[in-house]
Amino acid sequence: MSGANDALPHQAYIGLGGNLDDPAARIRRAFSALARLPETRLAATSSLYRTAPVGYLDQPDFVNAVAVLETRLAPLALLDALLGLELDAGRERAFRNAPRTLDLDLLVYGDLQLDHPRLVLPHPRMGSRAFVLEPLAEVAPELVIPGLGKVRELAIACAGQAIERMTEPAA
Repeated sequence: MSGANDALPHQAYIGLGGNLDDPAARIRRAFSALARLPETRLAATSSLYRTAPVGYLDQPDFVNAVAVLETRLAPLALLDALLGLELDAGRERAFRNAPRTLDLDLLVYGDLQLDHPRLVLPHPRMGSRAFVLEPLAEVAPELVIPGLGKVRELAIACAGQAIERMTEPAA
C-alpha cells in the first residue's frame, strides 16, 4: 500500500453481487478491480454464492461474495470508488432491487458507525441477509459488527434463507 497518508489502514468489508451478464466472472473481475484501488490492499475474498433475489423476485438468481480490504481511503472516498467500479461494469439503477451487472456495498469500515446522507455504516440491512452474512462469516467469523453483534451468530440466525456456495475462495 502506498500513499502520502501515514494513517493506519482501516479494515473494510465489501459485499459484491450481480445477476446479469455472467455475474460470477464479473465478481471475479471486481475482486481484481478492488485490488487496484489506490491506497488499498485486497486482503481476502470469500467463495462465490448463489442466492435467490430479494424484493423484486422476477429476475435471475444472484451471485454474491465478500471482499476484505485494508485501505487508507476515507469511507466516502471508498464509497465513491465503489460506485465508479459499478459504473465501469455497466451498472444501471432502473428501480429498487432491479437486476444488475454489479453491486458493491460498503458493509463495515473498522468499528465506525456512521449515519451520513450518502452512507450508513454498518450497512443497515446486512444483519438479516444470508447472502451477506454467509460469505462474511467465511472470511471474518469473529468480526463484531458495531451495533449488531458477531457475524457468525448473525449468520446462524439467517440459516433458513436459501444460499448455495458455488466456488472456493480465490485468495
